[in-house]
Amino acid sequence: MKTYLRKCLSLIQIKSLNKSAEEQGLNVLIEKLKKKVFDIRLQYSGFEVNSPYLETKVRNQHAFQISLLDNVINKLENPVIVDIGDSAGTHLQYIQELYSENNNIRCISVNLDPEAIKKIKEKGFEAIQARAENLHDYNINADVFLCFQTLEHLMNPINFLYKLSSRTTAKYLIITVPYLKNSRIGLYHIRCGDKDDACAENTHIFELNPEDWKLIVRHSGWSVTKERVYLQYPKRSLLRITKALWRKYDFEGFYGMVLERNDEWSSRYKDW
Repeated sequence: MKTYLRKCLSLIQIKSLNKSAEEQGLNVLIEKLKKKVFDIRLQYSGFEVNSPYLETKVRNQHAFQISLLDNVINKLENPVIVDIGDSAGTHLQYIQELYSENNNIRCISVNLDPEAIKKIKEKGFEAIQARAENLHDYNINADVFLCFQTLEHLMNPINFLYKLSSRTTAKYLIITVPYLKNSRIGLYHIRCGDKDDACAENTHIFELNPEDWKLIVRHSGWSVTKERVYLQYPKRSLLRITKALWRKYDFEGFYGMVLERNDEWSSRYKDW
């Protein structure tokens, strides 16, 4: 019975995701990215994308994330793009396939997990095994930093953001995080009494709402030039009732920001 209910839930979620992608104008990009990277099963270190539900969910997220990069990529000549927290090099594959025809793009990945670094290097990309918080020590002259689903995993996101702003030459930082209406602390392994070891890859610490994230990035030396919320359910069909399911079992959606360096507020704080 439980298996049957799980299958029914997955089918409903797939329909919700498909309708939401259509409603939010991501369908064309999703299909384009599928053609560029056909196999995303090993996208993550902790689990395999091995079901229609997971593939639909991840494809939609990827399209949302790449749509944010599309706002800045054509403003740059021969850019260096660094993907922080990259697990498999998939976004770098998208970037090379979509944008390299008119631009010489150098792509670099950063991850603490040696298995992720191995996967990325096997695809022919540069990769640095490092903590995201220490990236400023590696003298990477990036034009764009990508930080997809990473901030919520960091012990000190404010210090991380400030060091990227004050100790690198990056013009842009593009971020996506889970979308919530009310900020909270994650740490679900403690809440649930899970005795297994926890690591950065599978642990959310700060899950904040958009207004709190915007305060943090401004405090840390950035300004928001564009923001967007991607919802995993449609707002204009009967499937909008799945909002409650997403909120209970996952997230309603994801929040994205395109940031430019701006020390208006970080320079006023004297105790960095």
